[in-house]
Amino acid sequence: MQVNSERPSRAGAIAAGANHRLSPADAAKAAALRKMKMLAGSLLIGMAVVFVVAFALQKQYPALEYVRAAAEGGMVGALADWFAVTALFKYPLGLKIPHTAIIPRRKDQIGASLGEFVETNFLSEQVVKEKLASVDVARKVGGWLSGPGGAERVAKEGAAVIRGAFTVLNDDDVQAVIEGMVRRHLLAPPWGPPVGRLAERIFEDGHHHALVDLLVDRTVDWVRDNHETVNRVVTDRSPTWVPSFVDGLVGDKVYVEILKFTKAVQADPQHQVRRSIDTYLKSLAHDLQHDPVMIARAEGVKAQVLGDPEVRELASRTWGTVKAALLTAVDDPHSELTVRFKAAVHDFGTRLTVDPELAGKVNAWVGDAAGYLVNNYRSDIAGVITDTVARWDAEETSEKIELQVGKDLQFIRINGTVVGALAGLAIFTVANLVFG
Repeated sequence: MQVNSERPSRAGAIAAGANHRLSPADAAKAAALRKMKMLAGSLLIGMAVVFVVAFALQKQYPALEYVRAAAEGGMVGALADWFAVTALFKYPLGLKIPHTAIIPRRKDQIGASLGEFVETNFLSEQVVKEKLASVDVARKVGGWLSGPGGAERVAKEGAAVIRGAFTVLNDDDVQAVIEGMVRRHLLAPPWGPPVGRLAERIFEDGHHHALVDLLVDRTVDWVRDNHETVNRVVTDRSPTWVPSFVDGLVGDKVYVEILKFTKAVQADPQHQVRRSIDTYLKSLAHDLQHDPVMIARAEGVKAQVLGDPEVRELASRTWGTVKAALLTAVDDPHSELTVRFKAAVHDFGTRLTVDPELAGKVNAWVGDAAGYLVNNYRSDIAGVITDTVARWDAEETSEKIELQVGKDLQFIRINGTVVGALAGLAIFTVANLVFG
């Protein structure tokens, strides 16, 4: 194994557990890997010592020939498996022998194959849906939402999202969007026909009668409380040559008749005035839908009420009000919005746990969403594995993999030593029996 005297290899640092970047779990794996390497190496050295001793004494003690054969086989097996294991991660003894250092040389192909394997065997719609169905996402989420702290956590995270969104959003851009929506959905369509249709339904059902009753009641109250005003109007409009006492008599008479008339309208739901109002309102609703002149007048009213300055002011006030209200509500854990939101989240979680139909629907939605994502983006998801491995340094990749599986691979060296010793002993024994 090649060793750089100026800079110890990172593999050595990992094997020794000395890399300060290792997590506690990886440090434990590195220590276990080091112990297994020492054990496998010790067996090789032990076999070599046994071979030397047996080889030196086999003429004096012929039985040692069997020991020598077993040790010789054990050394061959240990060396062969050491070469095989080492060739996966680096060049044995630093020699660039063909088909060695497989992982460093072929890490990109390994990453691509691993990504393809994950995509084919794990990121399939059927596999994902079956796994989600076995998990029962709806009931687990429902139990968490209805449990202690679930709704509070959702409200807290939701408040953070709202605050972050308001921080990122530009007020001018939002106001421009609102203004565009107002123009497109409120100002662009003609007002006459939809207002006429709405008014027609209201008038046909008689919902306007309450407003007419209110207007009549207020008229009666005004006339009753303004006797002097009626007299003054009559006096102001009578000729100057009419005596004042005549004006007073006429004014009293006019007041009494007006009061009597308004009370008659108030008392009789079928009064001619009420029917005239109904006829006029229904005619107005019809004209708003079908009369070009009335429709044009409605458009003129719209233009006067909601011109460019008014629309911009409306958008600004709307966004400012919504933003201020939401920020105030999310910053106060006891605000009505926050309390209601928590209650809604808690109730939804409870329903998920007790309502099998709702839980089934939610599980189906989750499964469909996951299936859609897998079908359309599984190549991108699996590509994360391929791209990540491609960005790794070749030596680092080899060290990462060795750290994860190296301990088990060292058992191959140990088993090779044992199997080689037994094979060497068996071959030598059979040869002696056959050839003498």
